[in-house]
Amino acid sequence: MDAAPATALPPPDVCERARLSRDARFDGLFFTAVRSTGIYCRPVCPAPTPKRANVAYYGNAAAAEAAGYRPCLRCRPELSPGDGAWRRGDAAVARALKLIDEGLLAEQPLSVLAERVHLGERQLRRLFVERLGAPPIGVHGTRRLLFAKQLLTETALPITDVALAAGFGSLRRFNTTFRDAYRMAPRDLRKRPVAARDGEGEEGLVLRLGYRPPYDFDALLAFMRGRALPGIEHVDDASYARAVLPDEADGSGAAGRAAWLRVSAWPGEEHALRLELHGLPPARLLEVVNRVRRMFDLDADPRAIGAVLSRSPRLAPVLAAHPGVRVPSSWDGFEAAVRAIVGQQVSTAAARTVTARLAERFGTALETPFAPGTGHPALTHRFPTPAVLADADLSGIGLTRSRAETLRTVARALLDGKVDFRPERTLEDFVARWTALRGIGPWTAQYLALRALGHPDAFPAEDLMLQRAFPRDAPRLSPRALIERAEAWRPWRAYAVILLWRDLVSMPGDKPAKRKPQ
Repeated sequence: MDAAPATALPPPDVCERARLSRDARFDGLFFTAVRSTGIYCRPVCPAPTPKRANVAYYGNAAAAEAAGYRPCLRCRPELSPGDGAWRRGDAAVARALKLIDEGLLAEQPLSVLAERVHLGERQLRRLFVERLGAPPIGVHGTRRLLFAKQLLTETALPITDVALAAGFGSLRRFNTTFRDAYRMAPRDLRKRPVAARDGEGEEGLVLRLGYRPPYDFDALLAFMRGRALPGIEHVDDASYARAVLPDEADGSGAAGRAAWLRVSAWPGEEHALRLELHGLPPARLLEVVNRVRRMFDLDADPRAIGAVLSRSPRLAPVLAAHPGVRVPSSWDGFEAAVRAIVGQQVSTAAARTVTARLAERFGTALETPFAPGTGHPALTHRFPTPAVLADADLSGIGLTRSRAETLRTVARALLDGKVDFRPERTLEDFVARWTALRGIGPWTAQYLALRALGHPDAFPAEDLMLQRAFPRDAPRLSPRALIERAEAWRPWRAYAVILLWRDLVSMPGDKPAKRKPQ
């Protein structure tokens, strides 16, 4: 039986206190539905507080819509972060939700979704209704309608492009579905002055991506800045930018034509990041938004994570000092794999240098290099694909012969389907598949689960920095002893890893430790 997540709908008294105080820490963890108006809101809604007798609570937007409620036009539920407890980890519902987020139900029937998570169709539907209050197709429908609502409200995209971006095959179908669900036509929402629209001006398409506070964006940027690959991505004190290609996003085959994105903090006090998108086709907007949400860990629940990790005497003071910890993921799984393999037994700086050489030599050059902002260095190419590296001559860039062969082995294995980054993999299955490859040990596999998948419980116990973290004035722990110590941190061990890495590196006299040989 699929286990329930650690945090579902909070108790009614907690929901009541959170909505009365407009507590942003609960944003996306529940929604307030008002019986007298037929509207559901985020707990942070600035509208006048309804009477308790008129309020019902739902754990997610799909459940509220399944009960007949419409999203508030003022607080805009489409901006709330996702409930990380439902979309993280190895439970069948979590893995199914990740597939829905990738758009599987836009092209495949429910039977395919059930098969991918190794459940019967009826059982999967029952689990969704029991745990989420809506069937899988309802979750999928709410997801794409709310994304369409955000595009209609925040951008000047033509309605035809909005329909395409939200996964609708025809404008007529989109108009009918939107009107049936929200009791207004898409064009009518456009007429409402809900928010300023950045549209497709000089800044490109601009969207806000919400998160639950606290959120340490500076720490994420610092982590990415130390690993940024020149020409592929650029990270400064305020933003992250990288080149992406139309063919990478939509299969158009337009090699060398650049599209790009930039992520920065949303101005003011709003709990959101600002995502600028340039040159991306509408059909791939939602995919890219989901990648960025995973990359910056926007759906994490700091309360749930802190409730577990703060019980550890070693982690509690570190968590108190860095309460907005997030797991920084990589843009692309293969890119993360190359970085991990190159990083075996060398420092972060040395790994970055070698990986940058590899990316420059084998990456796809952009037809027209460009700088994502005044004074920024140019983005010139994209990271090489597995097909390019499968038989590449990797000599002369600083790789050992064995490590070069491991890179080629991984590239071939990805092309052959022996390994992958499919979201329905459990952590155990993912690690088992990767460690079956020559040259890939437990550290690399767990590191990939952390950096490529953003798995909340990934734990590279062979990491020497982690092993010497307990205690600092005694011999380092063995991997087995470290795993035993970390058992109490489940299901959030990946966050403990990030906290400890940050704590050790920031302490005077500490130097980056080399990784254990694979």
